[in-house]
Amino acid sequence: MRLMQNPRTDARPLYRERLAPSLRLLATVALAGPMVSLIFVPVGSTVALVIGGAVSAILVLGFIAMTPVVLVEGTVLRAGRAHIEAHHLGEPVALTGEEATHARGPGLPANGWHLIRGGIDGIVVVPNIDPDDPVETWTISSRTPDRLAAAIRAARP
Repeated sequence: MRLMQNPRTDARPLYRERLAPSLRLLATVALAGPMVSLIFVPVGSTVALVIGGAVSAILVLGFIAMTPVVLVEGTVLRAGRAHIEAHHLGEPVALTGEEATHARGPGLPANGWHLIRGGIDGIVVVPNIDPDDPVETWTISSRTPDRLAAAIRAARP
């Protein structure tokens, strides 16, 4: 008897990206540890160092663990906590540079779903064509906006 390891052809997501914070932000967060350790110096320098190191590690790991994930799996787009069936989506537009800056700023629609992260230049704007949904567009940060746009196109019928 032959066993197949992965009988489903669509088992892997078309696209997956964790919008992790930049190294600069993680370094800034990690500086809270030395500040906390100063509070415990009167107790003892070893205790202060251990507590400061633990605070830094917990904060950095917490920031990484709480980062949103953008996922295109099957016919569903997930952006953080939100998800939408791909047949409700129009043609995605991948933007970088000045166009992405405009889309994140003055071009950002008020009644859209936004998953925007600082330090990530690329952005994908996808119109929502569902007439019953009040959300007009989905605006999603991505380090590889072309790949995300392609995955959304592939997920649509």
